Amino acid sequence: MFDLFSGLPLAVGLSLVLALALVLVFEFINGFHDTANAVATVIYTKAMPPHLAVLFSGICNFLGVLLGGVGVAYAIVHLLPVDLLLNMGSGRSLSMVYSVLATAIAWNLGTWYFGIPASSSHTLIGAILGVGLANALLTGLPVGVGVNWGKALEIGLSLIISPLAGFALAAALLLGLKKVFVGSKMHKTPEERRAIDKKKHPPFWNRLVLVLSALCVSFVHGSNDGQKGIGLIMLVLIGIVPAKFVLDPVSTPYQIQRTYDAAAHLGDLYQRNADTLGDYLALQRPPRAPLPSDTHCDPQDTLSAIQAVRHSLEGVRSYEGLPLDARRHVRRYLLCLDDTARKVAQLGVLPSYEAADLQRLRTELTATTEYAPLWVIAAVALALGVGSMVGWRRVVLTVGEKIGKQGMTYAQGMAAQITAVAAIGVANAFSLPVSTTHVLSSGVAGTMVANCSGLQRGTVRTILLAWVLTFPVSMLLSAGLFSVTVLLLEM
Repeated sequence: MFDLFSGLPLAVGLSLVLALALVLVFEFINGFHDTANAVATVIYTKAMPPHLAVLFSGICNFLGVLLGGVGVAYAIVHLLPVDLLLNMGSGRSLSMVYSVLATAIAWNLGTWYFGIPASSSHTLIGAILGVGLANALLTGLPVGVGVNWGKALEIGLSLIISPLAGFALAAALLLGLKKVFVGSKMHKTPEERRAIDKKKHPPFWNRLVLVLSALCVSFVHGSNDGQKGIGLIMLVLIGIVPAKFVLDPVSTPYQIQRTYDAAAHLGDLYQRNADTLGDYLALQRPPRAPLPSDTHCDPQDTLSAIQAVRHSLEGVRSYEGLPLDARRHVRRYLLCLDDTARKVAQLGVLPSYEAADLQRLRTELTATTEYAPLWVIAAVALALGVGSMVGWRRVVLTVGEKIGKQGMTYAQGMAAQITAVAAIGVANAFSLPVSTTHVLSSGVAGTMVANCSGLQRGTVRTILLAWVLTFPVSMLLSAGLFSVTVLLLEM
C-alpha cells in the first residue's frame, strides 16, 4: 500500500493521509459506539465478564469485515449522484468525503458521550444525502437528481422495517419461550437469580446461547457496518490517486473479458427489447463516436457507451497497460451503463427472465469497479475491531435496565440477540445497510412489552428522538460543510 505515495506532490499526499485517517477514525468510533449494543445483553446478564465480552466482540467484528464482502459498501456509495462518482478527482469530490466524515464523527461522538444508542448507519447515510442535495443546488441541478433516490428509498425502507421487524420478532420469540419453558430459570433477571438461587451467572444452556448469539451479533455488525468504511476509503482512493484505483488493478484477463462480454450481451438484450426500449435508449440512432466526454450519463448514448467499452477493452489483459485517461473513460462508461441499466429495470417493461438477465449483466459490468484491495478491508477491520474493545460502558446500562421498567431476563436477552442476528444477516444477503443499534434496541423493547414489563418512556423517548433527529441533523451539517468548503475552493 505504501506505493500510494510514490510520485504524489506533498499537498496531495497529506490530503490522502488525512482522508484515510478520518475514515479509520470513523470506523474506530463506530466500533466503540455500536459494540456496546452488541455486548450489552451478554454483560448485563453476567453471561461473560466485560473484558472477555469486548475482546471477543472485537475479534468477531474484525472477522465480519474481512469476510463480509463489499455489497453494502457500494450500496452506500451509490447513494451519491452518478455525476459526483464520475467526476472523482475534483476538489468537490474531496470536499464531499471530508464533509461526510466530519459529520458522521461529530454526531457519533456526541450521542456516545450521552449514552444514547444512536445509529452510525443513519448518520452516514444522512450525511451522504445532505452532500448530494447540496451538490445539486450548487450546480443548478434539480434536487430530484442530486441523490440516487431509488437506492435511498430502498435503504430507507430497510432502516425503517428492520427495527419494526426486530420489535415484533423478538416479542414473538419471547412469548414462544415463555410458553414452551414455563417456570424456567431463563425467565429470571440477574438480580432474581442472585437473590433466589444464590447464583451469579445464568444457567449453563442459557449462558451458552447468550454468548454465542452476542458473538454472532458482533460478526454481522462487522459484516454490515464495516463495509461503510470500505466504501468511503475507496471514494478517497479514487478521488486522490485515480491512476491506481479507478479500475481494479489486479483484475485478471478473465475478469476483464467478462466485463467486455457483459457489455456486448447488454447491447443484445436491449436490441431484443427494442419495441419497448427503442425510444428511451435511442436504439435506432447510430452510435456516436467518439462518445461525448462530459460527466453526464445520458441513456440516449447507451449504444455509444457499449461500443466504447468494447473498443477500449479489445484484447486488453491488464488494466495497468491502459493509459490513465483510458482507464478513467472505461470507468465512466461502465458506471453510465450500470446507471442506465438500473433505470431500465425500474421502467418495469422487461419480462421477468430478461430483468433477471439484466441484473446479472449489471453485476458483471461492475465487477472491476466495485472492489476493495485486501489492505483496505484489513485496515477497516482492524479499526472497527480495536474500537469495539473500548467505550462500551456508557450504553450497556441503557440497553439492560433503562429501556424497560424492569431488568432484562435471560430469555429476553436471548430473544433480542437472536432476532438481531437474523435481521442483520438477511440485510447482508441483500446488500442493505441496517442499524445494529436500532434492531437490537427495538428487540429489547419488544421483549419488554411481551413480558408485560412496560417501557421507560424517558429512555424510549430519547432513543426515538435521536432516531428522528439523526437524519435531518446529519443532512444539514454535511450540506453546510460541503457548501462552505466548495465555495472556499472556488473563490
